[in-house]
Amino acid sequence: MALGDGGDHGAAAPLIADHEKYAGGGGIVRSGSMWTASAHVITAVIGSGVLSLAWSIAQLGWVAGPAAMLVFAAVTALQSTLFADCYRSPDPEHGPHRNRTYAGAVDRNLGSSSSWVCWVLQHTALFGYGIAYTITASISCRAILKANCYHKHGHDAPCSYEGSYYMLVFGAAQLFLSFIPDFHDMAWLSVVAAVMSFSYAFIGLGLGMATTIANGTIKGSITGVPMRTPMQKIWRVSQAIGDIAFAYPYSLILLEIQDTLKSPPAENKTMKRASMISILVTTFFYLCCGCFGYAAFGSDAPGNLLTGFGFYEPYWLIDFANACIILHLLGGYQVYSQPIFQFADRFFAERFPDSGFVNDFHTVQLPCLPPWRVNLLRVCFRTVYVASTTAVAVAFPYFNEVLALLGALNFWPLAIYFPVEMYFIQRNVTRWSARWVVLQTFSVVCLLVSAFALVGSIEGLITQKLG
Repeated sequence: MALGDGGDHGAAAPLIADHEKYAGGGGIVRSGSMWTASAHVITAVIGSGVLSLAWSIAQLGWVAGPAAMLVFAAVTALQSTLFADCYRSPDPEHGPHRNRTYAGAVDRNLGSSSSWVCWVLQHTALFGYGIAYTITASISCRAILKANCYHKHGHDAPCSYEGSYYMLVFGAAQLFLSFIPDFHDMAWLSVVAAVMSFSYAFIGLGLGMATTIANGTIKGSITGVPMRTPMQKIWRVSQAIGDIAFAYPYSLILLEIQDTLKSPPAENKTMKRASMISILVTTFFYLCCGCFGYAAFGSDAPGNLLTGFGFYEPYWLIDFANACIILHLLGGYQVYSQPIFQFADRFFAERFPDSGFVNDFHTVQLPCLPPWRVNLLRVCFRTVYVASTTAVAVAFPYFNEVLALLGALNFWPLAIYFPVEMYFIQRNVTRWSARWVVLQTFSVVCLLVSAFALVGSIEGLITQKLG
């Protein structure tokens, strides 16, 4: 099971199993190639994070916006190159130990204390993605209703809808889905999520291009959206950086993808080539979506590209795109939540091996449905989990600020710090050598960028809440 990191990284996880075939003796025959790995990365990275990129470029302007995307692409390329060498231990190419998960790699290379910190950060990120998905689903539901309302009554009609109601509806759907055993292992989940993510991303790109052509001009400016004070501009820039950080790195699923690759050639070499291909494709796609969205709307670029006022016609296409988002998020929420559910099941089963509440299953028969085996611990824990993500989303329903906060929180520790420190161990890099100094400087710079984005995203959340 892959643990997600950013953008929309959980979508590819169940598909990974397609390239692991079990031999008659019980061993795993890995059949993945550079192209299958590239497909997994592209599918995982391109997700709901792409919808905020036009807004991000609008805050940074025509020079800094695309430049920031290229910088994050370069950082992701370097990070993935370092991390690919951590799959085998102690030798990156011929080591007998496979590190099949992020936490496992951290534990083997940096010890149990670092592994515990990594685990906490991972599961905090997973919980955060559940919140972000709930917010995004609500926005898409309202966008469908607004598009239909404006189409029927005109753009001057008072078409406004309360978001909390649709978050509760989404939460109820997730509560139902959370009780399906082994939902995260169903290959069709990733297939549907992948198709949906590409569908709405291509629609957003196409509508941006069409609107720019219809306008007859390229909107926007060199410095981006003007703000009343320099401090407000700084906060907006930091939030935009956080949103871009959310869209790019995929460190938490890199090792899971690499574990599907056949050898020879060595898995780290294949993974590095696959990462380069994937980053080039996603960067091109991100630049197109972000730049055409900014060119179409200028300073009025919406936080979520598909909810822009100018996109309410053709309304049927907007309805379809937002329906794709909702379907994608229904499955994506489960992919990100299942690792937490599995951990809770294992933890309580080990702690209370004789408890009937924890370990006993009961068969429940509902009309028109096959019998379900229900465990009371799962019912209680998963109900509390879904209710908590929904409650936080209702309290902080701010799309861009939440994405920025998640991107800032995860970027440095999970995408930079741990891969760099593990690379030092794997490659026996000598302290204060030229390579050590360069990579430590790189890590410190990324820490400062992450801290800057984190402060801005927190300020944005507080301002939105109080305002």
